[in-house]
Amino acid sequence: MNDIVPIFTKAGCNAGPCHAKAGGGPNGFQLSLFGFEPDEDYESLVIEGNGRRIFPAAPEHSLLLRKASGQISHGGGVRLESTSEEYRELIQWIEQGMPFRTPDDVELVRLSVEPERGVVPPGQSVQLKAIAHYSDQSTQDVSRLALFESNSEAMLHVDKLGLAQAKSLPGRAAVMVRFQDKTAVYSAAIPLGAETGEFPPARNFIDEHVFGNLRELGIPTSEPCDDGTFLRRVTLDIAGRLPSEEEATAFLADSSETRRDLAIERLLKSPGYADYFANKWTTLLKNRRDDASDITSNFAFHAWIRDSLLANVPYDQLVRQLLAATGTVVENPPVAWYKRVKDPKEQLEDVAQLFLGVRLQCAQCHHHPFERWEQDDYYSLAAFFSQVGRKPTGIRGEDLIFHERGVATAKNVKSGEALRPAALGDSVGEILPDQDPRLFLADWMSDPQNPFFAKAVVNRYWKHFFTRGLIEPEDDIRDTNPPTNPDLLADLEQHFVESGYDLKELVRIIVRSNAYQLSSEPNQANLVDRQNYSRFYPRRLQAEVLLDSIDDLTGSRTIFANLPTTTRAIALPDNSYNRSSEFLRVFGRPDNTSVCECERVQTSTLAQLLHLINSSEIKNKLAAGNGTAAQLATSPDSEEARVHRLYMLAFSRKPRADELETAIAYLQEPVLNEKGEPLPPQQAAPQKYRDLIWALMNSKEFLFNH
Repeated sequence: MNDIVPIFTKAGCNAGPCHAKAGGGPNGFQLSLFGFEPDEDYESLVIEGNGRRIFPAAPEHSLLLRKASGQISHGGGVRLESTSEEYRELIQWIEQGMPFRTPDDVELVRLSVEPERGVVPPGQSVQLKAIAHYSDQSTQDVSRLALFESNSEAMLHVDKLGLAQAKSLPGRAAVMVRFQDKTAVYSAAIPLGAETGEFPPARNFIDEHVFGNLRELGIPTSEPCDDGTFLRRVTLDIAGRLPSEEEATAFLADSSETRRDLAIERLLKSPGYADYFANKWTTLLKNRRDDASDITSNFAFHAWIRDSLLANVPYDQLVRQLLAATGTVVENPPVAWYKRVKDPKEQLEDVAQLFLGVRLQCAQCHHHPFERWEQDDYYSLAAFFSQVGRKPTGIRGEDLIFHERGVATAKNVKSGEALRPAALGDSVGEILPDQDPRLFLADWMSDPQNPFFAKAVVNRYWKHFFTRGLIEPEDDIRDTNPPTNPDLLADLEQHFVESGYDLKELVRIIVRSNAYQLSSEPNQANLVDRQNYSRFYPRRLQAEVLLDSIDDLTGSRTIFANLPTTTRAIALPDNSYNRSSEFLRVFGRPDNTSVCECERVQTSTLAQLLHLINSSEIKNKLAAGNGTAAQLATSPDSEEARVHRLYMLAFSRKPRADELETAIAYLQEPVLNEKGEPLPPQQAAPQKYRDLIWALMNSKEFLFNH
């Protein structure tokens, strides 16, 4: 079947939407996904249905060939031309008696692609060749039967025969090549070729790699951002809030060369840092309230994460405490994770995706289509959680979690084999019945040589600060999804491990870089750049951050039930407050049902626009009796000073001359009542300031971190 199964793969017959569809293929004709199970495919093709799909006496009249070539009705359309070489090979195979193997069959050992990498200027092409390497040391060009797939069609298009053509977008793209169950990757650099000029000085290895990559691609950087933009950006990214008026004023008045580094340190020591990143981690760890009885565990778990971040507990220790948690929620809050994630399969999938950046869901049923993971890898990882025991406690819905003595195994549902714990193909040694397998998993994860653990978190944090991960999606780390800057990712990973898995140091090294401190304003050359960090990529504020920012600007706090009145949206312990806050729902706060950051909605919608324009919630905040508009209306300061204050609150900068002129001109316009008569100043002023705040609040400069 070495030569036959790839024909069906190339034609798309054994893809998920066709005859490899879960639950059975069309008309009962079922093939294994991408031909990963040739034994099963042989039975479906040759034996099943009394051999009705094959007609050895007259091969060209076989149902299999007549449907695939469109000679009779076929829901999938024409998949094989009757004049093609693949069609002739199938005829020949049937004529030979449909052998499963021949005496001279060899095993496919690996797949390579030629060339492996290269520079492809826009508009130019390169022909890729897929080379199969067999167990007898022979090789064969299998490009005709291999599948070629680009990871970015906007940058690099590849046709069915491996001709890759560069588009106009500069950067790095990859082509995944698949033949049978083996894969290979071609990496292409697509240069812009512009004059780069001088780059900002390199403050650390991040700058060296980012600017080195841009120099190689011929992409110039934007200018460094100004102080006000930096302070607003870094405060939003680290503490999830706007800088206060006092912070912004003091920072802009500071002329010391260390002012930016000092601001970073203040933010890392602030409660806001712990609140903001606890919000991030508890969302991914599914700290969800489905019932009133969840309140205790939700609050305890959130507090544990927050306190751990504030105390800067090393990341590997934090993960160990979570994975190996035993006892009750009251005495050991990490246990709450086992309340929400109960099934061992869900536990392994969440741990793999969140902490290792590996998506294993596919491997539960079949060989992973883009990776080396098989079902044995899936169930061997599940075995680490097979001895998690539970006992009811006196509190409804709360269990006592403990290690249940016994030999840890998980049954591969397909082979029936009971598999011992193994970590993605790596042995963790013998685990005795009295030993908790989860501790062995934690040891393997925190090993400095682990190829996934540190890489996954540094890539996740890189995306938090740069909008785009070095690997995208951030939790899909695999050989066939290479990073855009491999050397940068490797050094970032190494730095994190050498720091002792210090999360604050990870934040510090990223935001201190000049790459992070570039302006978001593009120049004529780097406007097309989407992946190389030649400028800062703006992003809309998250739902919780935006709500807090509106509260800060309007001077009106949002009150959340059963929480102190000073509680900010970024400090909410679970998802239950989404139900009571239309704002959080409309702007996409997650419901904590997934370990994927994609659950958070960051796209703009009409409902968001309408909410900002005329919702009663926004109107009430603007009209608050002790809010910003009311205070400014009665302030003894000049109109110029009051406008300055508003711009400091909203943008951490002073207004430009034209902005100041426009604002003052509007404030001095009369406000007419329904009779066309001017309102008294004490009535007109609050309305004017409400309008001005509303205008600033609806600007892109306010709604986005830039």
